[in-house]
Amino acid sequence: MQRFYGFLRGHPTGVDSFWAVLLFGLSLLWVVQENQGVAAVPLVLLLSLSVALRRRAPEKVLLLMLGLGLAQLALDVQSNPADFAMLVIIYTVAAQGGPRWASRLALIGGLLASPLSQVRWPEEGISIASRVAVAVVLSVPFALAWVLGDSIRTRRAYFDQLEERATRLEKEREAQAKVAVAAERARIARELHDVVAHNVSVMVVQADGAAYVLDAAPDQAKQALETISSTGRQALAEMRRLLGVLRTGDAKESGEYVPQPDVGQIEDLVEKVRGAGLTVDFRIEGTPRPLPSGVELTAYRIVQEALTNSRKHGGPDVGASVRLVYFDDGLGLLVEDDGRGAAHELYEDGGADGRGHGLIGMRERVGMVGGTLDAGPRPGGGFRISALLPLKPAL
Repeated sequence: MQRFYGFLRGHPTGVDSFWAVLLFGLSLLWVVQENQGVAAVPLVLLLSLSVALRRRAPEKVLLLMLGLGLAQLALDVQSNPADFAMLVIIYTVAAQGGPRWASRLALIGGLLASPLSQVRWPEEGISIASRVAVAVVLSVPFALAWVLGDSIRTRRAYFDQLEERATRLEKEREAQAKVAVAAERARIARELHDVVAHNVSVMVVQADGAAYVLDAAPDQAKQALETISSTGRQALAEMRRLLGVLRTGDAKESGEYVPQPDVGQIEDLVEKVRGAGLTVDFRIEGTPRPLPSGVELTAYRIVQEALTNSRKHGGPDVGASVRLVYFDDGLGLLVEDDGRGAAHELYEDGGADGRGHGLIGMRERVGMVGGTLDAGPRPGGGFRISALLPLKPAL
């Protein structure tokens, strides 16, 4: 029995067929009991069958229902349990969201069913006013069935609109994120292009110097060659990181490459932020050492982005701290504030130069140098950004 009910719940057509059979059985018993004649049997059969077919073709079933109602009046088959199918069809047509003419026709037919029944089979011994009152009362269920179906149709349409809007917003959000990533990658590509170009310029200068002193000062030439070798390896590592990054909309090159900011300029950056009114505690731990150019640029940009967002979103009297920690195989960055900034602000707002996209840009930069980034609210309030950048680029 449980399997049977489970089958009915999972198959709406099966449910309709079950109720159609039950309705036909009750109606058939009424026909026999009331001695309605053979003509009543096909009518109650078709009325019950309309319940089973109501989901497949509601408009056609409605027209069939109207025809059966007229035939019932013409053949003098009084109201019977099968007439309950009229309520079901009116509800179905109003709820399906089909043509509006069908919904209006169902309402009109339902409202006329009871008055026509009173006219065709008047009750003896009551006044005309009482008959009108009975007709009005019996019309209420038909009106309620239509109102219920129409309200469900409206509710379904409303939820469909909400679902469509949510899907559209999700697609727009994904598109904006892709645009943000593409823009940030283009900016990173330009900056790394300048870094590599600067290293190549150093190599050219050292090579010219080595060739000039090769005979007169072999030791200086050897030192110049070692510098060329180390600089070339670093440039090669940066160039490999550059592969796969799409560059679009580049501005015209000026012909002269300007070195990008490095770790040594973070202290100057902190001083500028302090001058803008933000209290910043800056510390360096460990022994400073030479870093790959891409790592230095990434570290500078992360600190710049974090302090900018602390100043913009931290609220009044916000304080921040910046820690640079030199490990044996990596550079650690920790930027914290005690303000009220939230993660979504970092995602949505532009970067320090108005072109970045918060955490999206940070993660792109850290990923380009093979590092890790962790960002989120700080216990007790404020926001925290920590990053670990490798000192030695992979060749």
